[in-house]
Amino acid sequence: MRGASLIKRTLSKISKMSTTLNPRESGEHIVRHAKYLKVLPSGIERLVEEIVSGVLDKRIAVANFSQHELHPSPNDDYAANWIFIVDTLNFCFWTPHNYTKYKVNEYTGYFALCAAINRAMKDGLDITNPEFYAKIDLATLEKIFRPDDATTQIPLLEKRLECLHQVGECLLTKWQGRFENVVKEANNSAVKLLQLIVDEFSCFRDQAEFAGERVSILKRAQILVGDLWSCYCGEGLGYFEDIEKVTMFADYRVPQVLVHFGSLEYTPELLELLKKDTILQNGDAMEVEIRGASIYIIEEVKDAVLAILKEKHPEVDTRSVNSILIDQYLWDYRREHAAELEYIPFHKVLSIYY
Repeated sequence: MRGASLIKRTLSKISKMSTTLNPRESGEHIVRHAKYLKVLPSGIERLVEEIVSGVLDKRIAVANFSQHELHPSPNDDYAANWIFIVDTLNFCFWTPHNYTKYKVNEYTGYFALCAAINRAMKDGLDITNPEFYAKIDLATLEKIFRPDDATTQIPLLEKRLECLHQVGECLLTKWQGRFENVVKEANNSAVKLLQLIVDEFSCFRDQAEFAGERVSILKRAQILVGDLWSCYCGEGLGYFEDIEKVTMFADYRVPQVLVHFGSLEYTPELLELLKKDTILQNGDAMEVEIRGASIYIIEEVKDAVLAILKEKHPEVDTRSVNSILIDQYLWDYRREHAAELEYIPFHKVLSIYY
């Protein structure tokens, strides 16, 4: 009987773990079981005030994505494939000894990636075509990502090569070489597109085991959906009837802003570890907690912002107020206030997921 009971409990646990929580559910589960941080309601209230103000004075708007000079226009034929290739490679722009040194045309981080892709296109390389990048070699990729300073290379170059080969082969084999076909298969559902991306392209499968559940963070998969929505201003290929289901894109920079506003607080143990520049492993409990708490906080902020706007500012069209825009605003806020926020350490993980 004891053996039978053990088998039953084991099978039950396996069955439970086979179900992956979506990002919002994951954030709630992670915060509920967190040991290394706290979520503070007073700080969430301050963030809500900041976001409401940003929406009212148009600092937070979907048009802000397309306004950046490095981003494609929705009228560009290559726009969807450009977004796909950029978000396939949109990870890890820091190095253990110099966190912002990688530059292309004076841009750093994510924008250095955009600049490198645009430069490759100007050089005549068909970089957004999976026929090209499914077979690209390391030397060519190294040339594409050549930095302003030849002494500093983009991190994880070989991992980027693996990602390109993986997604390129899948697009060619199953989707006629066009990411647009994946988007159309989702039939205007952000949730369905998110699932397709995770199922079809394993390098986007940003998940972990935490406190008895399989949780999903899905930074790059969600930012891919969000970038499509933003680029096309929620219309045409970027129209999703359930875009509000996409959460923020949990990385290592937005948490600095959450700590700054007092919505996120690290335990002394975690804070000391971060100050020592300890490199965490992807899936480590501390890392998962920081990213999960980020999702939870922004979902709380979003819900509160929408409630305030509907009650006090009914004239505001809230259909475009979502976690995507809140994340983009906070990410930009960190860049604009980089010196001011430098006192807050960020968690460091050499990972393809963010």
